[in-house]
Amino acid sequence: MAELSRRGEIERAIITSCRKGIWSRFVKGVKEYALVEEGDEIAVCISGGKDSMLLAKCMQELQRHGEARFGLHFLTMDPGYAPANRALIEENAQLLGIPLHIFSAPVFDAVFSIPQNPCYMCARMRRGYLYKEAKKLGCNKIALGHHFDDVIETILMSMLYSAQMQSMPPKLWSTNHPGMQLIRPLYYVREQDIIRWQQRCELRFLRCACRFTEGTESGEQDSKRQEVKRLIASLRESNPYADINIFRSAYNVHVDTLIEYDSRGVRYPFLQRFAAKAPSPSQGEEPAES
Repeated sequence: MAELSRRGEIERAIITSCRKGIWSRFVKGVKEYALVEEGDEIAVCISGGKDSMLLAKCMQELQRHGEARFGLHFLTMDPGYAPANRALIEENAQLLGIPLHIFSAPVFDAVFSIPQNPCYMCARMRRGYLYKEAKKLGCNKIALGHHFDDVIETILMSMLYSAQMQSMPPKLWSTNHPGMQLIRPLYYVREQDIIRWQQRCELRFLRCACRFTEGTESGEQDSKRQEVKRLIASLRESNPYADINIFRSAYNVHVDTLIEYDSRGVRYPFLQRFAAKAPSPSQGEEPAES
């Protein structure tokens, strides 16, 4: 009974005390980008961290109170977790009333010896296994816990470290699994509001269970993403709107000013586009007198 009472308090916090920061922004993203539709079967991917656990609870609330009827499957991939980490995921799932479907995949073993970009390869492999398992369960969508901060960090990381201008879209089609979509329902939710919910409810989640960071003091890799997170925090000290302006820049792309861009695998170089805009010889001429 005590566990059920606490679960109820945690659920109520999402739609009451944390309504403005979490529930309202969650619902806004779902509606604005049509992330959840009638008849969907959605695999909510649970890593064990605060973001995916909150996503699971928000999706449950939406299923109970939303207009669309859809199915939910809560999918956890064990890529080689230490026993204590897996136990924490299972304990939190029980407390929060999340019926996990857990399956194992040898991801950590496969990427542990990779000298370059192990995190990139790990993410790709994990995504692939999740798609395959979701398809076995009859799902047409997988939902990930990426939030507002992940989006703006991705924009800056692409520019600073990959020499690209790209964002993290709220949904996309899978290229390797036809008919499957990836959705990000926490697209408008800020990380600070997720942390407030976690602290308010006195919850303890996995921070990072990666083998590459097990020996670090913080339990998180001091990655490029962490560098960009600190950069954004420093920018907000002099400009409190720096983060939202980064986010909104993805809505205000003026492609005519870009040197070159790619759309669906086709490159559009500047000089080619410039030549196509050249005025014809007759433009600007005075009409001939009759």
